Amino acid sequence: MGPDRNSSRDRRLTRIYDSPVGPLWITADEEGITRLAFSEEEGSDKGSSLRIQSILEKTIGELDEYFAGRRSFFDIPLHIIRGTPFQRRIWRVLQEDIPYGETVSYAQEAALAGRPRACRAAANANHLNPIAIIIPCHRVIAAGGKIGGYGAGIEKKRFLLDLESGRSHQWISTVSE
Repeated sequence: MGPDRNSSRDRRLTRIYDSPVGPLWITADEEGITRLAFSEEEGSDKGSSLRIQSILEKTIGELDEYFAGRRSFFDIPLHIIRGTPFQRRIWRVLQEDIPYGETVSYAQEAALAGRPRACRAAANANHLNPIAIIIPCHRVIAAGGKIGGYGAGIEKKRFLLDLESGRSHQWISTVSE
């Protein structure tokens, strides 16, 4: 009987990263990062391997550089395991078409994805983004320059935008707006 191919494919491990905007849960499998979120997901650990641990360590190193203002692009493997074709297209636009330190509106994002009338669907895809920060949905703002929404809270979105724009970015945990 051959090796159980499902056992290595189903392995995944989660690490908690203490970021300047609070804890981040980073989950990886053998192929790459599957989730980076501001909240925990039940039952995410299912074994480990040296490859998974290496991916997580590299991710933590790149996040350290990002939050220190020394990294504007992530070079770690991602393994997106959910999402419709349109959502995946939006997530690709976020990574490839919206540079560090810049923002676009939801309508501009939809147009970049080839569906200019689908700004609500684009906003929904942002909300369902499985890999926060690395797939930078925080770079999408409302029309007219308003900050718009962010699943993890507007304060965190503002912090990330300020970090990327070079503005002062001291995290202050307050509830405003």
